[in-house]
Amino acid sequence: MAEEAVRVLIVDDHSIFRSGLRADLDPSIEVVGEAADVVAAVEAIVRTQPDVVVLDVHLPSGEAGAVGTGTDAAGGEAVIRAAAPAAPSTRFLALSVSDAAEDVVRVIRAGARGYITKGSSGAEVSRAVHAVAGGDAVFSPRLAGFVLDAFGAAVGETATTNDELDRLSAREQEVMRLIARGYAYKEVAAELFISMKTVESHVSAVLRKLQLSSRYELTAWASARRLL
Repeated sequence: MAEEAVRVLIVDDHSIFRSGLRADLDPSIEVVGEAADVVAAVEAIVRTQPDVVVLDVHLPSGEAGAVGTGTDAAGGEAVIRAAAPAAPSTRFLALSVSDAAEDVVRVIRAGARGYITKGSSGAEVSRAVHAVAGGDAVFSPRLAGFVLDAFGAAVGETATTNDELDRLSAREQEVMRLIARGYAYKEVAAELFISMKTVESHVSAVLRKLQLSSRYELTAWASARRLL
C-alpha cells in the first residue's frame, strides 16, 4: 500500500530555496503552498491546514504592526504562536541555516516538533517531515543536546544506562557515540580506521539492540543519558 501523502507548507523568505526544497522533497510529500513572511505564513496555514509546516527561524514580519514582533529573529516563533491555535492538527518543523542554541530553544518552546539545519539533504528533510507528521520529535544530531539541556533529561533515564550499554560491544559503543554526535558514516570510518560497511553493520546492531529506529532517536537516547 502506498504511503499516504503528507501535506506540507514551506515558509522561507528566499524563493530559490523554496523552489529547491519543493523539488527535492519525496513524491510522498504534497506541497500545498509557500509563504515568505510571518503574515503570509499565518494566513496560508489557517487557510490550507497542512499536516506539517517547514519553516525558517528567521523571517520578516510582513506587515508593520501585524503578527509577530517585526524582528527577523522572532519570525519562526511568531508564525507558530499565531497559527497554532487556528490549526490544531498542524505540526511545525524548523529548517534553518542557524544552529545557535538560542534559536533552537526558542522555536521549540514555541511549539515546533523538530529542528534540522539547511545542510540536510532532500531525503533527510523528507524523513523528518514524515516523522513529525507521525508525531515524533526530530532534531539534527548536533542540536539534540541543546533541547535536552534546556528542558531537562527524562527522570530515571540514567538508571538503566549501564544495563543498556552492556548490550553493546566496546566497538559498538564507540560507533554509537560518534553517530549520536552527528558524525557521518564516512567520518566515523576515518576516526576509527574501519570501513564504511563495518560502520553500517555496527549502527544496525546498535539500533537493533537498543530498540531504536533512527539516528535521530539514537542521539536523543544518548543525550538523555549524558553519553555525548
